[in-house]
Amino acid sequence: QVQLVESGGGLVQAGGSLRLSCAASGSTFSINVIGWSRQAPGKQREWVASISSGGTTNYADSVKGRFTISRDNAKNTVFLQMNSLKPEDTAVYYCYADLGFGRRFWGQGTQVTVSS
Repeated sequence: QVQLVESGGGLVQAGGSLRLSCAASGSTFSINVIGWSRQAPGKQREWVASISSGGTTNYADSVKGRFTISRDNAKNTVFLQMNSLKPEDTAVYYCYADLGFGRRFWGQGTQVTVSS
């Protein structure tokens, strides 16, 4: 089991920045990939970014060049630095952790609102 707690969401103007954090606990040694997805009102959840245990990062095209995912292994925490935010980035952002064999755990989500 892995527990994930997100923080750092809030209200920001377009063009601004926010940094989300995801603190993992439990069987963190079993995590293969940890990442972020988001869900805007009335839309399906979409994948945003991920980082593997080896440090390989991947990004959705919609955030590439603006968002950066990183991890602090000592603190079992993953960060999502979001720059040049746009109103279309408004969503609830969820942290997830993949442990392999189809096992995925989710955090409770944190709201990000970007005003125009």
